[in-house]
Amino acid sequence: MSGTFVGMPAFPVAAREAVGNETLRGNLRHATHTIRDKRARAVAELDDWAALREAGKQIKDHTLRHLDRYLVQVEEAVTAAGGTVHWAADADEANEIVARLVEETGESEVVKVKSMATQEIALNEALEARGIHAYETDLAELIVQLGKDRPSHILVPAIHRNRGEIRDIFRSEMSEWGRPAPENLTDTPAELAEAARLHLREKFLRARVGISGANFVVAETGTLVVVESEGNGRMCLTLPETLISVVGIEKIVPRWQDLEVFLQTLPRSSTAERMNPYTSMWTGTTDEDGPRAFHLVLLDNGRTDTLADEVGRQALRCIRCSACLNVCPVYERAGGHAYGSVYPGPIGAILSPQLRGTGSEIDASLPYASSLCGACYEVCPVAIDIPEVLVHLRERVVQGGPAVRNGNRVVLRPAKGHAAERAAMRAAQWAFTHPGALRTGQRLASRTRRLHPRTLPGPGRAWSGSRDLPAVPAEPFRDWWQRTHGGKGGAK
Repeated sequence: MSGTFVGMPAFPVAAREAVGNETLRGNLRHATHTIRDKRARAVAELDDWAALREAGKQIKDHTLRHLDRYLVQVEEAVTAAGGTVHWAADADEANEIVARLVEETGESEVVKVKSMATQEIALNEALEARGIHAYETDLAELIVQLGKDRPSHILVPAIHRNRGEIRDIFRSEMSEWGRPAPENLTDTPAELAEAARLHLREKFLRARVGISGANFVVAETGTLVVVESEGNGRMCLTLPETLISVVGIEKIVPRWQDLEVFLQTLPRSSTAERMNPYTSMWTGTTDEDGPRAFHLVLLDNGRTDTLADEVGRQALRCIRCSACLNVCPVYERAGGHAYGSVYPGPIGAILSPQLRGTGSEIDASLPYASSLCGACYEVCPVAIDIPEVLVHLRERVVQGGPAVRNGNRVVLRPAKGHAAERAAMRAAQWAFTHPGALRTGQRLASRTRRLHPRTLPGPGRAWSGSRDLPAVPAEPFRDWWQRTHGGKGGAK
């Protein structure tokens, strides 16, 4: 998988630097609190929210169990509607397909709809290497692109920027990419939006090739769905003569009727709206309207490896709403860049290590980028148990074990730096399987409790530096039970 932010350190190192940035923390705190409060109100309007959540989970799980059948159905439906389907096993293959398709049109510019899949495979960089300029048209993505920055949020990629920073970026960078910003541009939202609109309008009217992702692909009809709030997606999907959509294979839903669930849960969980302002749907091509050529690139890039993991596969239910980011105390303080991936926050902490593997230092650290508070699971509209997957991946990092990589069954070696943790777990396992030794250890700990330090030494200092060590009771539970209940029906 591509999409790693080159040169990024492991999460703890990157997060330590991020939490010292007061401006960043202020931007994140304001934005995440605002979004999650609005979301809570939008969700509370639906009496059947729990039923919709369960329905979304069941639809996604059913699709993943029968993905082989639905993928073939998508190919047949898209082809019958006049489109062309391409299969990409990884990022390199997907980038090669897209670059070739653009080159065949003779064009050197493309306009893009906001797409996590194309960010995942680093498509813009791949096209640039072939002399093709890709222009982001989503407002937040435009800010990131003009600022030579990296996205830090799934829904709001420029969430780490405030209005003053955006104004400065527009003033200094817009002229290098096309129409310059107005001379007296201020940081008021209306003026910033108008500057972006004027800058992008000439690109919409000039572009002959559009590139998109998709929120959903309906298997029974071959219909693709993009939901958005700005209208730029509608422009990219209808004005160009050629449309290329790069879509992860997990975005499939079996029936048109299934959209009824997700078109209620996605807008409320993401933008806190009852429905998205723009919901664009297209099926192949027509002679009288829209692009004359449509290409669908179905992307694997680690998804079938993830599907092979019975615990981790639930991450593929994700509909990219970003609700988990907005409630996560770790994300709020560290920001998205610390995750070293286009998928930040809790969902990124379980998705990136599965798509990319846990072989790198940063991917091995991501399952630990969580307090396991469970807030992410509570707000997930498709009921992904993120804490469960985090613990599962931590076990994989520490212990290694069987996994599937690139379609092959392999045995992963334990990651470096966890020898002490493995030794501690082995010692705990031995103690719990030897009751006599456990009882002796508990009594010894109780009798020496006045001598216990308030902080742990060595590597344990990182844990006790922000937590109080629990006090050891004066008497072990087993001894108390034996004394007060005489051992009747008690602990052994």
